[in-house]
Amino acid sequence: MNNRRDFLKKGLLGIAATTVGTSLVQAEDFSAAKSGKISLANNDIILFQGDSITDAGRNKTNAEPNVANALGTGYAMLASSTLLNDHASKNIKIYNRGISGNRVPDLLNRWDQDALAIQPNVLSIMIGVNDFWRTKDRGAVNTPEQYKGQYKELLDKTFKALPNVKLIICEPFAVNNVNYVNDSWFPEFTKYQNASRELAKEYKAVFLPFQQVFDQALKANNGAYWTTDGVHTSLAGANLMAKAWLDLIKK
Repeated sequence: MNNRRDFLKKGLLGIAATTVGTSLVQAEDFSAAKSGKISLANNDIILFQGDSITDAGRNKTNAEPNVANALGTGYAMLASSTLLNDHASKNIKIYNRGISGNRVPDLLNRWDQDALAIQPNVLSIMIGVNDFWRTKDRGAVNTPEQYKGQYKELLDKTFKALPNVKLIICEPFAVNNVNYVNDSWFPEFTKYQNASRELAKEYKAVFLPFQQVFDQALKANNGAYWTTDGVHTSLAGANLMAKAWLDLIKK
C-alpha cells in the first residue's frame, strides 16, 4: 500500500498546534515526511465524508460544491468558508457527503457515487461513533476489530481508485457525562478510536485527534458547552473542530 502514497513525501504534515483558550492541543503526524502541511493546488477538490457530525443538516438535494446549505451547519461548512476565502485564487471545489447515522458499512455501500465519482484530491473521513454507539442502543454486533477491517476495505478501495489522494482520518470522539455519553462508553469506545489511529499510521494519512481537541477544550468550559449530547457539536464545538481541521492546511 505504501508505494501508492509517495505523494506524501512532497510535504504532508500532521496537525500543528491549535489553541483553546490558553491550552495547546498537540496533534500527531503519521505522514511519510514532516516537511510541511497539506498544500492545495489550483482546481483541487476537497471532500468531507462521515456521519451526522459531518452531515450537520446539509441540504442533500443540492449536490453542488461551495454552497452553504449543501455543506451543512457544522465544522465542514465553517472550515470550507475559510478555505474558500484563504484560497480564492485556486478555484477549489468543496463537497460534503456526510450522512447522519452512517457507519463504515454505510460508507462502503455508497462510496462509488459519494466519494470516488467526485474524485477528490483531499479526502477527509470522520466515521466510527455510530459503529460503536449502535452496539449500545440497538444491539448491533460490530467489534473494534470488525470496524477496523471494514475501514481497511474502504481505504483499499479508495487508494485503488485514487492513488494520489491526500487522506485525513479524523478520530471519532465522545465527551463524557453529556446526555448519551457516560462511563459505560469507556474503555470500549477507545478501542475504536485506537483503530482509526492505527489505520492512519498504516495508510500514511494525516490523523486528526479530535478526542484530544475536546479533552483540552474542557479546560475552558464544560462538555455541554461544546456538544449537545456528548457527540453532536454546539456552534462552539463545530468551530473548535473547524479550527483543528484547518490547521492541517498550508495557507
